[in-house]
Amino acid sequence: MEKQRQDIVPWRLSVAPMMDWTDRHCRYFHRLMSAHTLLYTEMVTAPALVRGEARHLLAFDPAEHPVAVQLGGSDPKELAEAARIACDEGYDEVNLNVGCPSDRVQSGTFGAVLMKTPALVAECVAAMAAASSVEVTVKCRIGVDDQDPREVLPGFLETVAAAGVSRFVVHARKAWLQGLSPKENRDVPPLDYGLVAEMKRAFPALEICINGGVQSLDAARDFLAGGLDGAMIGRAAYHDPAAILLPADEAIFGVPGQTSRHRVVEEMKPYIARHLATGGRLHAVTRHMLGLFAGRPGARAWRRVLSEGATRPGAGLELLDEALRQRDGARAA
Repeated sequence: MEKQRQDIVPWRLSVAPMMDWTDRHCRYFHRLMSAHTLLYTEMVTAPALVRGEARHLLAFDPAEHPVAVQLGGSDPKELAEAARIACDEGYDEVNLNVGCPSDRVQSGTFGAVLMKTPALVAECVAAMAAASSVEVTVKCRIGVDDQDPREVLPGFLETVAAAGVSRFVVHARKAWLQGLSPKENRDVPPLDYGLVAEMKRAFPALEICINGGVQSLDAARDFLAGGLDGAMIGRAAYHDPAAILLPADEAIFGVPGQTSRHRVVEEMKPYIARHLATGGRLHAVTRHMLGLFAGRPGARAWRRVLSEGATRPGAGLELLDEALRQRDGARAA
């Protein structure tokens, strides 16, 4: 992968960290469609890295750059050590999760529950920054539970920014820690894009990126045109990656980009071959590729062949060729 151009700001567009989805195979696949969009790992907990010897969770291909690691935790010393480990692995950014509402995260006293303790978040990021050779950022909600976002979000940003954070990704929904599942927390609380835009006007020196319900590249461009510094797209970028990422380099970064879904498949083959040669299963990679032809003729045939065949013992690259043949045949019918 070519070195990032100095005049390109990768966080103008990013793919959200998503548990069980944005693993290293997914990120490599996404990178083939956009050279410049910032990619994030799934959240990795600091205790897993520091106490659990889970450094393998940080493995990534150099082609994934620019790539950021998202950490979860609430102990400043542990987060500092996790950040140091991530920097040693070569990540371009270290992000602290202050937005995940899952029960597992709450039990560890991190994620969205940290919105209630901005001073602790400030202590955490200060320790992380002292141990990091790259930028430390924060992904947060606009508030949690009965908090009034218009009251708490400005104070949260001010407190954490004073500890050295200059870039925030703000999910424009509150998180309800009781009564809503993690899935419902992605859909049920109303979006307040206006408040996030207000925060950019109130804190012009900060880089504010928006997240939550961003469904298209056009929507991302509208947020950028409205003065926000970046847009983060989650599920839409996973389920229909080509619609978001193939045009992204030209539309967002002003440089020529990838144009062909078929070419992406061909460029995935050497990567998949290396994965299979080390004993990996085909499904581990192709499960992320099911949406490549979403909304286009033959998409169902492509998904069917990969879904039914990739989990079979011995499945290999010939299945991708068969999926393309079936897709092309269905498209021509």
